[in-house]
Amino acid sequence: MSSEEMEPVTSTPARAQVVVAVGMCVAIWWPSFTLGAWGRLFFDQVLSVWAAATAALLVVIFRRDGGRYRTRRVVALLVPSLWLVLAIAGTNDGGTLDVLTDILGSTVAVVGIPATMWVLSRIIWPELGSGLTMGRRVLVLASVLFIAVSAYLLGVNNAAFMTCEDFTVSGNSEPAGCASEPRDQDRSRGSAPAPVVPAQTVLDPIWGGPHA
Repeated sequence: MSSEEMEPVTSTPARAQVVVAVGMCVAIWWPSFTLGAWGRLFFDQVLSVWAAATAALLVVIFRRDGGRYRTRRVVALLVPSLWLVLAIAGTNDGGTLDVLTDILGSTVAVVGIPATMWVLSRIIWPELGSGLTMGRRVLVLASVLFIAVSAYLLGVNNAAFMTCEDFTVSGNSEPAGCASEPRDQDRSRGSAPAPVVPAQTVLDPIWGGPHA
């Protein structure tokens, strides 16, 4: 295999691929895990996406060199603000607006995190991703999707390898269905306790009274 066919990791496209994939995977695993463990997303996760997207939106709007993707980026970065407006205007009566707000909030947290990171990376580093081929882009998206699905499944099956104490120690609430104690303690609970041997009472050789 020639050196032209096998691209080294130190090349710019390869570095861009690693940076984008690792950054998105690190950012997406926790929202996906919480969605699987608690069945919902925490407010700080969605608001963090809103804060980052709003900051990126202001940068895109006030930059002089807009580029051909400026309008597309503005629309994408406005989605978290749209969710916030719907959340404020919602009536919490379980109606269509509330359902739409919940769906949009979950989408903002799960999809908006990697999308916002990508837009911010392209703003800070315009050359990032310019040398990525379609195959590399698909590989990055597949990596992020794999981590998101895996983290969600780990959250759903957290009782298989975590306990309720693990959540409380880390400052989180206990999700429904978490394991109350380790498995080894569950197995040992069925064993019979060791018998208690009573102390024998003997006569004192000098005073003749009982002596334990």
